[in-house]
Amino acid sequence: MKFIDVSKLIVAVSLIAACSAQPAPGAAVQKIRLPMGYIPNIQYAPYYVAVSKGYFAQEGIELEFDYKFETDGVKLVGAEELPFAVVSGEQVVLARAQGLPVKYIAQWYRQFPIAVISPRSGNIKSLADLKGKKVGLPGLFGATYVGWRALLAANGMSEKDFDQQAIGFTQVAALQQGKVDAVVGYINNEPIVLANAGVPVDVIDVGKTVSMVANGLMTSEKTAKNNPVLVRGMARAVLRGVQDTIANPDEAMQITTKFVEGLKAEDPVQKKVLLATIELMRPAAGEKFGSSTDQAWETTQSTLITMGQVKSKLNAADFYSNEFLP
Repeated sequence: MKFIDVSKLIVAVSLIAACSAQPAPGAAVQKIRLPMGYIPNIQYAPYYVAVSKGYFAQEGIELEFDYKFETDGVKLVGAEELPFAVVSGEQVVLARAQGLPVKYIAQWYRQFPIAVISPRSGNIKSLADLKGKKVGLPGLFGATYVGWRALLAANGMSEKDFDQQAIGFTQVAALQQGKVDAVVGYINNEPIVLANAGVPVDVIDVGKTVSMVANGLMTSEKTAKNNPVLVRGMARAVLRGVQDTIANPDEAMQITTKFVEGLKAEDPVQKKVLLATIELMRPAAGEKFGSSTDQAWETTQSTLITMGQVKSKLNAADFYSNEFLP
């Protein structure tokens, strides 16, 4: 019996895949402006890695990052003014409920990244411990609010059980100064920044309680139908960047310094943020990389219906497609 060197086979297949991703000689390069939904940040490392390593270029794409509000990106894609946007899953449901023909095509975060964060001195281990106390949120919008409401519903509680306050994006300062007893923020950011500032925290992880669709890549139905090669190429480039970031955080950190002003490769706090982000991106055993499920979309939609932001139930299969994944 002749044995096959599997490692060589894997390399060969990878090379074939990379070559097949190359645009045809002389093919026009498509310039794409990509709304990111936030400021330049280490959490976007996979996109920076994909640009630096030429993964988008191999797909015939010249990418420009546009750091505008998430809702603006949704509207532009829904109006066919831009082909893609980086969004959280609930934004897709909200857009579809408003009649915008958008579709989620690749999941970047495998777990919803929102958490309730409190000083360890407060001994808040569950929502029951927080009842009647001050909870700070950026506002009654976005992923933080949706995650908060999903957590309340999962625990049979409502906003009336808390002294809920809109504090803007000042979660770290508000908690440090004792203005609130807990804040709602991103599990891969605020807890790390607070711990570094000498404020150890307890965290209630929404993603461990409720399965909702997190951050990913969205396109329009028209783009998906009329230009599937572009959509597949975009998804492939992003997911290659995710895979490389997971595999080599040090390299991803170094690359990101070229895109985030003032970031140093040796910054210990931002390195921890990157490592925490990688844990959100890392797929579970047996999961297809970049895919999402009907169940997660149903949960996301149910949360929005409970909140009154979506009036009637839509078909979960209309929210997303896994067909463009590599």
